[in-house]
Amino acid sequence: MKKKGKLLSSVLASFMIVSALAGCSGNDGNKASPSDSAASKAAPSESASASSASNETGLDTSKKVELQFYMLGDAPKDLPAIQSEINKMALEDLNATVKFNFTSWTDWDQKYKLLLSSGQPVDLIFTADWTQYQSYAKSGAFLPLDDLLPAAAPKLQAFVPQDMWDAVRIEGKIYTVPATYKEYVNNGFVYREDLREKYNLPVPKDITSFEAYLDGIKANEPGIQPLSMNSDVRQNLMDVFREVNDDTIGGPLPYGIGIKYNKPGEFYSYWGSDEQKKDLETVQRWQQKGFFAKNVLNVKDTLQDPITSGKAAAILGDNPTRYNDTMSKMQSTHPDWKLGYTPYAESRGFATPVHPIHNGFAIPQSSKNPERALAFYEKMVTDKRYNQLTQYGIEGKNYTVEDGYYKMVGDNTSNGFLREGMQGWAWRNPEFMLFDKSYDGVKAIFDKLDAIAKPDLFTGFVEDYSSYQPERAALEQVEKQYFYPLYAGLVKDIDEGIKTAMDKANNAGLQKIQASYKQQWLDYVAKNGIK
Repeated sequence: MKKKGKLLSSVLASFMIVSALAGCSGNDGNKASPSDSAASKAAPSESASASSASNETGLDTSKKVELQFYMLGDAPKDLPAIQSEINKMALEDLNATVKFNFTSWTDWDQKYKLLLSSGQPVDLIFTADWTQYQSYAKSGAFLPLDDLLPAAAPKLQAFVPQDMWDAVRIEGKIYTVPATYKEYVNNGFVYREDLREKYNLPVPKDITSFEAYLDGIKANEPGIQPLSMNSDVRQNLMDVFREVNDDTIGGPLPYGIGIKYNKPGEFYSYWGSDEQKKDLETVQRWQQKGFFAKNVLNVKDTLQDPITSGKAAAILGDNPTRYNDTMSKMQSTHPDWKLGYTPYAESRGFATPVHPIHNGFAIPQSSKNPERALAFYEKMVTDKRYNQLTQYGIEGKNYTVEDGYYKMVGDNTSNGFLREGMQGWAWRNPEFMLFDKSYDGVKAIFDKLDAIAKPDLFTGFVEDYSSYQPERAALEQVEKQYFYPLYAGLVKDIDEGIKTAMDKANNAGLQKIQASYKQQWLDYVAKNGIK
C-alpha cells in the first residue's frame, strides 16, 4: 500500500537477511507451535471433517492446525467476526483455523523484517516488490512453491496464468502467488477539487502547478494543512517527488542511485548531484512555507486519513485505486467534498502496468504447516465465499450490492469493514470483485494509461548484496540520520547538509555498494537485451 507503483523498491535497504535467517533455528524455532496443542484436543466431529477434507484435497488433514496469516497495515474493526466466519468454513474444509495478524502501518518495514528473521512461526505473508520480495526470496526467506502447488493447491495453480508464474520466479523458482487483477499503481496528484474550484486554483499537473495549488490552500484555508505527509519522507516525499517529471525507472532506486527508463545503461549517483540539490531546495521551500509539519519525522499517520477527515488538502502522489478508496471514505462522511486526481503519466509521458510481483503471498521458511497454508490460500483466491467475505465483509452488515455495484453500509466512521478492509490486494479475483460506482472513474484512468503504457522491463532484477551486507546496513542508518532531515526540508544549509551526509555515506561504504550494484545492473541489462 504504501507505494504500490514502485517497481524496483524490492532492492531498498534492509538489514542483513541471510545472516538473520541463519538464526531461525534458535529457541523460538524449536518451540511447539500453537497448532500442536490445538490438534491434540480435536473433537471427533473435527476428525470426521478432516477425513472428508483429506479425501477431497489429497492432503493429510487429520490433525487440526491454526494458520498464522500476516498482512500489512491496520486490522479492520470487524475482523473478529470475519475471522470467525472464515474459521467455520476452514475447519470444515481443511480442519484448520486461521489467525489474521496485522503489522499496522507504523514502522511496518521493521516489523516485516523481524517476522522473517526471528524464526517466529508464520504460515502466510504478504509480498511485493516494495517489501523486497526479490531480495527476500533470493536470500532464502520463503519456501519454493513449485512442488507444493500441484499437491496442495492444484486449482490455484491452474487459475494463475503461466506467464504470471514465470514472471515471479527468482533464479528459476516460484516463491509467491501473484495477484491476477490488472491495474496501474503509478502515482498521481491527489487534491481537494472542491477547494481548487472555490478559490480558482490551478489543476496540479507538475511540481510548479502543484506548489501554486498548495500556496492557494495555505492562503485561503489556514485551518487545513496543505500537504499530507508523515515520517517516511524518503518514500512518500523524495521518491515520489522525483517521479513527477522524471523517467526514473520504477521510482527512484536505493543507495542514491539514478537510472532513467530511456537510458538504462547510464548509471549515476543522484546523491550529491545538482539534481538532488535542486529537488531539496524545492522541498525546503515547502517546509518553510508551512505546507507540512515541522515535526514531520515524528508523524505516524497514513497519508490518506488527514484527507478523509479534512485536516489536509493534498497528497503528493498516490495510485488511482487508492485515490478512489480515499475519495469514497471522504464522501461517506462529507458528500459535498470533492477529490481530484492527475496521473503523473500526463507529464512523464508513459505509465507501466503493475508487474505480477507487485502483490502476492508467500510461505516463509518458519511455516509449520506449508501444505495446509497453501490449500487455505487457494480457498481465499478461488472460493467465492472466502474471497468476498475477506474482501468486503459481511453482506448486509458491511455492504450491499445495488445494480451490480458495491455500496458501503453506513459511513467511513461507522462501518467496521470497509471495501478491501484487510488490504487484500493480493487475493483479488477478477471474477468475484465488486466495485463501487465511483470506480468507473478509475477504469477510465486505466483506459487512458493503456494508451501510453510501456512495459515493465526492470522488476526482474534481483540484487545480490552478499558482498556488502555490513556496508548496506550501515548505509541504511546513515540515510535515516543524515538524509532524512534533508528530505524533510529541515536542514538550513543544504550544501553543508549534503556534504555531511555524503561524507558519512562514503565512510559507510557507499562507493563499494554503488560499484557492485552498477555491475550487477549492467549485467542484467545486457543479459536481457534492454536498451
